This record gives sequence, C-alpha cells and structure tokens, in this order.
Amino acid sequence: MPELFLELFSEEIPARMQAKAGEDLARLVAQALEPLTPRSLRAFHGPRRIALRAEVEARIAAQRTVERGPRANAPEQALAGFLRKQNATKEQLREESGYWVLEQFKPEIPAADLIGRELPGLLRRFPWPKSMRWGGTSSFSWVRPLRRIICLLDGNIVSFDLREGDDDGHGLFSSNITEGHRFHAPGTLPVTSCRDWEEKLFKRRVIAAAEERMRLIARDLDEIAEQLDVSIVQDQGLLEELAGLVEWPVVMAGRIDPAFMGLPPEVMQVSMRTNQRYFAMRNPDGAPAPFFGFVANVDPDDGGHAIIAGNERVLRARFADARHFWDLDRKTPLASRVPTLNQVTFHAKLGSQGDRVVRLKRLAVLLATQVNADEGLAERAAELAKADLVTGMVGEFPELQGIMGRYYALYDGEDPFVADAIRDHYAPKGPGDEPPSEPVSVAVALADKLDQLAGFFAIGERPSGGGDPYALRRAGLGLLRIIRDNGLRIGLRAMLARALEGVRMQAPASSSASGNSDAALVEDLLGFIVERLRVQLRVEGTRHDVLAAVFAAGADDDVNRLLARTEAVTALLQSEDGPNLLTAYRRAANILRIEDRKDGPHTGPFARELVREAQEAALADAIGKTEQSLGALLEREQFGEAMAILAQLRPLLDSFFDRVTVNAEQPELRRNRLRLLNRVRDIMDRAADFSKIEG
Repeated sequence: MPELFLELFSEEIPARMQAKAGEDLARLVAQALEPLTPRSLRAFHGPRRIALRAEVEARIAAQRTVERGPRANAPEQALAGFLRKQNATKEQLREESGYWVLEQFKPEIPAADLIGRELPGLLRRFPWPKSMRWGGTSSFSWVRPLRRIICLLDGNIVSFDLREGDDDGHGLFSSNITEGHRFHAPGTLPVTSCRDWEEKLFKRRVIAAAEERMRLIARDLDEIAEQLDVSIVQDQGLLEELAGLVEWPVVMAGRIDPAFMGLPPEVMQVSMRTNQRYFAMRNPDGAPAPFFGFVANVDPDDGGHAIIAGNERVLRARFADARHFWDLDRKTPLASRVPTLNQVTFHAKLGSQGDRVVRLKRLAVLLATQVNADEGLAERAAELAKADLVTGMVGEFPELQGIMGRYYALYDGEDPFVADAIRDHYAPKGPGDEPPSEPVSVAVALADKLDQLAGFFAIGERPSGGGDPYALRRAGLGLLRIIRDNGLRIGLRAMLARALEGVRMQAPASSSASGNSDAALVEDLLGFIVERLRVQLRVEGTRHDVLAAVFAAGADDDVNRLLARTEAVTALLQSEDGPNLLTAYRRAANILRIEDRKDGPHTGPFARELVREAQEAALADAIGKTEQSLGALLEREQFGEAMAILAQLRPLLDSFFDRVTVNAEQPELRRNRLRLLNRVRDIMDRAADFSKIEG
C-alpha cells in the first residue's frame, strides 16, 4: 500500500500539548480518509513538529450507486431535500415502482485527490486547546505559527494550500521540505518518505520519536548517576515534559552549593522540578545528594562546562529564594497563623479556611474515638492542618502544603503525631500514594475528606459526567482506601450526617443551595461513596453481578462489612456447591414468580402437617436449622460460614425438585410447598440478593 507522510512544522509547541496533538492528527486523518482505509498509523510529536505516517489505498474504486428517494407523489419539499442531499438534479431521476430513484456513476478517485481535498479543512479545524493567529492576512490559527507542511504519497508531493477565499492562509502550501535542529542544522532539507525524514533529521541533530528521546534521557541520567554513586529521583512526568522540550537531548549534571543542603529535601526537589526542570538525586542512604541532572538541547563544544556553570548559578538563586521563605516562615509559630485562615476563602458558599478548621476539629474528635486515636492530638492536628497555607513557602510552592506544615510543627515543638497528621491528612492524593495508617493521621484525613464531600454536596456542586472541579471522586476514593487499608469499622451514614451538620452550622449559605433535605443528601453522599467502592472492586476483578447482589439492599454503610460479604459470595460461587445452589435458587425464584402472579404472594407459615414427601420434610427441617444459625452468623459477620451453611442446602434442594411436585393437584399442598420455596428464597436473600447473579 502507498505510504502517506504528513509533517506540520511550526514554532515551539508547548510540551503538554504535543502527545495529544499527535493522537488527534492520527484520529482526524483516519476519519477524513476513511474511504482509503488508513492503517498502520504512527504519530510523531516534538518541540517543533507533529507528523504522521500511514498506509492508504491508492484510490477509491469507481462505483455505481442506486439511491431510492421519496414517493413520486411526495411534496416538492421532500424531493428538493433529497436532491440537495445527493447533489443531483431532477433530470437525473427516474420513477420506479412509485418512487423516485437516482442512479449515479461515481468515477475512480485517486488517493492524492482525496487527500488534497480533505487536509486543508482538517488543518483549519485542528483542535488545539489554545491556538493563535499571526500576521494580518489570514484567520488561520495554530498553536504557534505554522511554517511548513510536508505531504507525500509514496514520495510524491500531494499539492494543496491553506487559502480560503480572500484569506491567503499565510501562504502555506504542501511540499517535501523540512528543517533540522534550530542551532546545529538550521537549514532546509527535502525528504522522500517517513524513513528518509527520520534518518535525515537524525543526521541534523533531531530525534523524531518522542519515545526514543525519553529513552535516551532516562538512560543517560542513569549512567551519570552511576558515575556519581547516586540514584535519580524518578519522575515520569518530568521525563515526558523534557522529551517535549528538546530535539537532541544532551544530559548533564551539576553540583548543588553545600550552603543549601540544609533545606528540606522536598523543597529542594520541588524547586528544581518546578522552576528549572531538573532531576533531583539521592545518596545510597536515601539522603539528598549534592547533584542535579538536567537536559540541554545542544551538544556544546566545551563538554558542557559553560552550560553546567550557568545552571548551577541559576539554581543557587532559586535555592536562595527558597531559603528565604524557610527562614522567614519559621519565625512565626504555626499556631499563630491559624487566625489568618479566617481571611482565606475556601468557597464563597462554604466560608473561609478558618471556618473549615472549626469543622475539621469537631469531626476529628468524633472520628478519634472510632479509630483509637488520642482525641487531644487529633483535635490539635486538625487545628493546625491548614495553617501552612498562609506561609511563604506554600504560597510559592502549593504542592508542598501539608509537607511544610509538618516541618514547621516539628520546629515549633508540636507532638510528632500531630506533625505527621498535618502532612498526611491530604493522603492519599492518587493511586500511587499510600493512605495514612497512624490513628491521629487517619482521624484528620477522614475528617478532611468527609467535610469536603459534605460541603460540596450541600451546595449542589456534585461531579457530573467527566467534570469534577472539586476532586470529589478522588476524595471518595481516598476515604475508601483509608477505611479499607486500616480495616476500620465506621458507620458512614452517621459520620456523613455529622459532617453535613457541621457544614450547616459554619456555612449557612449552604442550607438553600442544594434543594434537598439533609437526610436525602446523606443518602446521596453514601450512594456516591458506595459507587466509588463498586468501581474499585470492578477494577480489582470482582464480578459485576456479585457486586449487584451484595450492594442491592443499599442500606449497609460499613465498607469492610460490604467487602466481607462480597468475598463470601465470590467464594460461594467458586465452590463446588455454589453453581448448583444458585441453579436451585433460580428454579425456586422462577416458580414463585410465576405462581405469585396467579394467587400470590405465598408468604404464609409453612404447615408441617401438610408434608407428604420425605424430601419435603428434610428440606423443611434443614431450613429451620439454617434460619436459626444463619441469623447468628450474619450478626457476628461470619459471612464465609454463613455461605457454607447455605451451601449445605444444595443437595436437599436437588432432591426436593427431583422427587416433589410443587404444583400439586391439591391446592393446600401446592400452597404449602410454595411457602416452603418462599422460605428458601428469603433465607438466601438475607445473605445477598442472589437474583442478581448471572450464569
């Protein structure tokens, strides 16, 4: 198949936009050229170019089409619409079986013609998150000024330009010309194919594939770290960003001035990453190493001495700023900053951060009794948890909130458990972050997330579709991870109610914002959290029908009890008796569903004196014993044992259905046997709603 190659060469593209642009280019070209069945698409992206290589059919084959239109006696408007859609005239129609029919011959279309026709519009509609116009002669916009377009089909230029009416499209047209590295090889060069493009660019100090640039950067960083007997602080996001900033990555290492090695490691790392895009390094013992790694876009003649010296000089200035904040912040005790939080707005309808601290203290004390935390320490940690938001360091580096609070608390002489809770109450921040495990930290972290959820639900700010501006899904998932990982037994319904109560007390504006009663809001919140649990369990591999069976009741607000039920039902279905028991349950449920429509429900007491068959008596006896023991097992939350008790009914149910006629001719026998099956269904539904299980 012919090779289509497209390159869009521009001024520097922001690194964060490049990968998505490559994906969009591949997707849009595949859609626009769908008649050519594009395949083997490969997108490239870099600082100054996005490109695409694909295989396409050489042509669209000629074809004859027959389209049936409206009835011959249809209104003129219907006929006009059909002709407009088909780009045809009435003279081209013929009448057939009472309908207008259009027969057309569509000639062969060479691939180059379709490509040249479709690509200009595709480029004009390209979905950059932000784009710009330049010059005064065209409305065409691009993320940064577009300079060149390559469009080749099997090495031949597919001609098109970006003119549109009086708009000159900046004079841009397709060619076979690109440019090499801005500094090492600034001239132009012709290319004939994707491979030729990659090879010629490489000779001119441009590595076309972002994946290869990332690989080389990671490799060279590791080699330098090995030479220095240190290790790189891994940062995949920074690695991807740097691959989007350089075309010819040259990795170097600089030395950190010893005067700044006393800064907190997190401050050093964040300052290097945020301001300079540097990699931090660690000594073998895990302590910060006095080196940093960085990536240049040029290969200097002097071995990099001047570049290294320049970067060391810049870093000294950055660290001097950080040390200024570090020294200045410690002059004011963290506790003295708490009143200032009253001047920091959390949300217009939810009050200030100071209001929020009052709510967190109240919740943390309530939770402390449930997680075996010291109430006084939990209250103190909640009081100080947000105080670092008004420090200079966190103002400069917001990602250090909590982390700096811990350092300042320790400096002020606060209890280490309090300091750790200040740091950990934001955790977990994502799937790769560990939830807190120390009781004081757990109490404050739970309080923070409960208040966040209750507050925003109270003012009607719930996640919808893909939108979640206040990170409530993350808060819900974090809440669940803390509860699960620590094996906590917390009644969420009661704690959500207390959290909502605190919001109403501290933020009166929330009372009229949601339009729901507080009781309904609590149930909505619980449903939101439980749905997050269902999502977690599905990702972990739990069957969706098992989740439906366990969560069907909707009243249980104990996360770990729900997990235990889920595990027990899963184990039952995987056991030898499980599938057969489920079959018997379905048979009983189906019979009851049919017979209940006739004269049900069959919920009355089972009459022993109407037993006629031994299998009937054996099942009745077993159900009676199971009812007695099942209730106790469920009360003690011994769900595995409860499922084992239910599994013992399987052979008795099999015998019952094999030997006993449920729909007996005698009405009293039929009614009594249906009541027995109703007891079977009810006793199993006490453990889970087995009607939801598939298979």
